[in-house]
Amino acid sequence: MASNEVATLDPTKIPRHVAIIMDGNGRWAQQRGLPRLAGHRAGTENIRRLLENCVEFGIQYVTLYAFSTENWGRPPEEVRGLMGILENVIERELDELDSKGVQLRHLGRLEGLAPALQSKIKEAIQRTAGNSRLVVCVALNYGGRAEIVDAIRRIIREGVPPEQIDEALVGQHMYAPDIPDPDLIIRTAGESRLSNFLLWEAAYAEYYVTPTYWPDFDGSELRRALLAYGQRHRRFGQLK
Repeated sequence: MASNEVATLDPTKIPRHVAIIMDGNGRWAQQRGLPRLAGHRAGTENIRRLLENCVEFGIQYVTLYAFSTENWGRPPEEVRGLMGILENVIERELDELDSKGVQLRHLGRLEGLAPALQSKIKEAIQRTAGNSRLVVCVALNYGGRAEIVDAIRRIIREGVPPEQIDEALVGQHMYAPDIPDPDLIIRTAGESRLSNFLLWEAAYAEYYVTPTYWPDFDGSELRRALLAYGQRHRRFGQLK
């Protein structure tokens, strides 16, 4: 990407945390007469390029919606194939991500994932824990409602009296309480819904929807999203 394109963005209006609903892999493949898994492979290949763009633009946190709790309802062969792709991606990309200072985090429930995939996720988290150039949260086997339920369960197990429960306490029991809430949520492939993604954290996020399918979402597309975000006036329910 040309440096003059980066210069046109106001550095004071770059979102600190961008969350992305990576949608449209299957439709991208179908338009090309390919199996849906080919679209998922193309989508995972695009992640590396997207993360490089995020670093270039000065974004500090990225959350990627990889697989929801509802996605288990897809055809078993697609689910197995997608899980295999995710496992291979971690194995193939971990060394490079670590060397580039990327910290990997997981959002969601490890239970239900194959033991080999669980092991690779834990290894990736441990190896990159000290990195800080870019923090990448992968929402895998994740659901926004499930996250809130899990937070409530932890609070109950701790024996917290009901009158002591407030928003701050609930927030501290989310999957990644140290990660700032997303400033911008991008959804590809044209759908205008959250699909159970970061329901708690997205309370005051800005939204950007593009018809572009995820495998084709490149640095220019990200730049357009950032320019649109820079024109928003965030008031958080107040008047300014």
